Amino acid sequence: MTTAPRPSRGVPPMPERSIAALRAAIAAHAPQLLDDFEANWRAKIADTYDIGAAPAFLARWWGEYALARDPELDRHVRDLEARAAQCTDPDKAKDLLEEASRIHHSVRRLGPGE
Repeated sequence: MTTAPRPSRGVPPMPERSIAALRAAIAAHAPQLLDDFEANWRAKIADTYDIGAAPAFLARWWGEYALARDPELDRHVRDLEARAAQCTDPDKAKDLLEEASRIHHSVRRLGPGE
């Protein structure tokens, strides 16, 4: 079983698990995500009045923020994905994407304060 990677030194902790707290954390620590977060919020929830979509929205952006708040980990995952896209060996590309996927899934399991 893969455990969540330990954040690099100076990485802010995960916020309370709510959309408002996550938005505030994104604004403070990963502002490059804010426009996409807001656009996705409008498209999936605000403009549709579909509050049933809120758990999936929170899960997606929880993982996005968990990576973005740790530039070192984010670079590592993006590098794995880029290397897989350029790889001519299907088995190696699969291994690279599986490692990126494990990291994506592990950071989604982080709890508030981690």
